[in-house]
Amino acid sequence: MDLNFSAADVAFREEVRAFIRDHYPAYLHDKIDEGEEMEKQDFLAWHKVLHQKGWIAPAWPVEYGGTGWTATQRYIWSEETARADCVRLMPFGLSMVGPVIYTFGTPEQKAKFLPRILSGEDWWCQGYSEPGSGSDLASLRTRAERFTGEDGKEYYRVNGQKTWTTMAQHADWGFFLVRTDPTAKMQEGISFLLIDMKTPGITVRPIITLGGEHEVNEVWLEDVIVPVENRVFHENKGWTCAKFLLAHERTGIAGVAASKRNVERIKDVARNTADGGEALLANPFFKRKIAELEVDLAALEYTELRTLAGESAGKGPGPESSLLKIKGTEIQQRLTELALEAAGTYGAPYFRSMGEGDNSFAVGPDSARRVAPVYFNMRKTSIYGGSNEIQRNIIAKMVLGL
Repeated sequence: MDLNFSAADVAFREEVRAFIRDHYPAYLHDKIDEGEEMEKQDFLAWHKVLHQKGWIAPAWPVEYGGTGWTATQRYIWSEETARADCVRLMPFGLSMVGPVIYTFGTPEQKAKFLPRILSGEDWWCQGYSEPGSGSDLASLRTRAERFTGEDGKEYYRVNGQKTWTTMAQHADWGFFLVRTDPTAKMQEGISFLLIDMKTPGITVRPIITLGGEHEVNEVWLEDVIVPVENRVFHENKGWTCAKFLLAHERTGIAGVAASKRNVERIKDVARNTADGGEALLANPFFKRKIAELEVDLAALEYTELRTLAGESAGKGPGPESSLLKIKGTEIQQRLTELALEAAGTYGAPYFRSMGEGDNSFAVGPDSARRVAPVYFNMRKTSIYGGSNEIQRNIIAKMVLGL
């Protein structure tokens, strides 16, 4: 793959920079810097700007609303949005269920759901993990029993519990894995349902993280009635959709561009942090950690570029998505460890703004304000999307043939 930027690519990069400079909602920078919890409308503010521009779904096929960008242009886009510290777009609609629907869905499902994912009208959540069924996802126990309603139409009655459901408190719709044939082998009795989160019988309960944030939830489903027409792909064949979705999720988890930006942030902090009479960045032990991380990040970047090129050629993500997930999350965690090390004693867990009208500020530099809660929160990255141990098993089977 040619990694040299053409004149057209350079012009595109300048266009992207100018667009972000002129249209990114500036208040989002302030909110993030102050450590305030992001609300639904905050995430959607940037989403709606990009939708209006037609840049909301670079990875989608053009016929469903994609941009038609080359692999190089998609790389430039991710680099520039990270460079500008743009808020991350929620992946559950754009990067997860959207590709499942346009790949496996019916024409009616595509027409109903895809435009609303692009516009941000529908916020999605992911109903995969259950208590006791996380990495061993195929052991899930949420049941969906099929029946014929009084109107003569076919429905499922869903009962069960999901957990670690990110941003479910804001969700309009959720995509759920449910067991439709309890007598079949584990992977063969699962179906993929799209469920309106306003349906009677759904209860969302918050799980507060170590950083004090309401990011994840548990979701209870009690006699939830779902039309059969909301099932994607064949009954009992939802595992096919689940694997496809997870491959796309894992590729996105790598977060190479964001990690490169975070390396620069840490180096800036280390340049301005005293350590024994000189800058922390001059400390040979700290400098070595940075250098080792940058080498690993460069290798990961080339792997991501090869994956992007393959997708542009019509090849979906394969086992390389597991490689990206493992190395990407390990690098993200190492970055938070270095940030905490650079903050030193100022890396106290408390990080929230002091409240409206309060003129008190946290002790220490602004760069240290969020490092501890971010460090705690990022422990999750090697677990979600399929734990890194599971990813190593996938690589052993699909790449090494073991």
